[in-house]
Amino acid sequence: MSFPVFRAAACAAALLPLFALSAPLTLEQALDRAVQRSESTRSARAGRESAVEAARAAGQLLDPMLSVSIENLPATGPDRFSTTREGMTMKRVALEQEWISGEKRALRVAAARAMADREAVNVATALAETRLQTALAFVDTYYASQLLQLALEAEAQAREAAAVGRARLATAGTAAADVLGLAAAQGASADETGEARQMLAAALVALRRWTGVPGAEVAVPSVPGVLAEAAWVEAHPLVLARRRELAVAQAEAAAVAANRQPNWSWELAYGQRTGASDLVSFGVRIPLPVAPASRQDRDTAAKLALVQKAEAELADALRAAESDHQALASDAQRLDARIHAFETLVVVPGAQRTAAARAALAANQGSVALVYETRRAELDARRKLLGLQRDRMKARAQLAYKPLKSEDL
Repeated sequence: MSFPVFRAAACAAALLPLFALSAPLTLEQALDRAVQRSESTRSARAGRESAVEAARAAGQLLDPMLSVSIENLPATGPDRFSTTREGMTMKRVALEQEWISGEKRALRVAAARAMADREAVNVATALAETRLQTALAFVDTYYASQLLQLALEAEAQAREAAAVGRARLATAGTAAADVLGLAAAQGASADETGEARQMLAAALVALRRWTGVPGAEVAVPSVPGVLAEAAWVEAHPLVLARRRELAVAQAEAAAVAANRQPNWSWELAYGQRTGASDLVSFGVRIPLPVAPASRQDRDTAAKLALVQKAEAELADALRAAESDHQALASDAQRLDARIHAFETLVVVPGAQRTAAARAALAANQGSVALVYETRRAELDARRKLLGLQRDRMKARAQLAYKPLKSEDL
């Protein structure tokens, strides 16, 4: 490869990142960036890792207890505090272990794993919320930029109309009142442009909060297809969270109910005596539940009440999710119908009216004010159409990104 060709290739490679940055930011790119830098997701993942580690330790036995003692040490008399003169004095070493049955340990592991599953839902919820808020900010940014383009177009039209009006005033082709009206309209259009710039700046700040990209130019948003209502409800973050809460409550209730059977403890001890045989002792400690109806059963009843609470919260979450889906789907459907009707009945006739007014002005049968008025009405209709399209896209974004993804769980 010749040196000039190599240098050209090197320059092209160096400029590739710049070309990539200059390209409009797509919605998928924005979502990927937001997920990568989400601190709420990192926090939720740490909580899940904590619960997973706790679940691994839940099935272990408690640590054994080691005790070292001196028994029957003389406290008075000439042999006071001597460990060798009194035959009953014994140096004792004992090892004690509380034994938890395999069934109990399995129940505790199940409860700990249920908590880990609950934390996994928190991770998926954080990811879904990040995607949803990023998508909404992206949609706001795109339509704010489109509204700014309309405002700039309206300002240019107002400036042109004012200039034409002043020119025709000199030839007595336009009334002075119309010229003053066009001048005032030019000032109003300039203020609307400033308002549109302000809205776009606020939308860009919100988008940067999620993606970290300052002043990004965004591409046309496109959201994926949505789930059917039943699947959407089951994947709703509130429903999944309440299901996992119910699983935790049920597992904890089962673990507490198993405490009605007490844990036994065994002890092995070795005693050393002076001038006598050493002794070995073995014993078992068995707690006696003398009032299970007042203690153990009450603990179980408390946990079962939490199960009933979780069941009621799950039922309420299902109703809320169904209502949420129906409202969003209805909004999207009604906005589809409104957009179609608005384009057919308002936007298209408005453009035709503007064309007719311009033709009349060219034939000296109309006025500059009328042309501006019709053009202004057309731009206002297009502005409202953009608002309807934005609302529809935000409704679709909520339908698409609010449910939790199975691969995130």
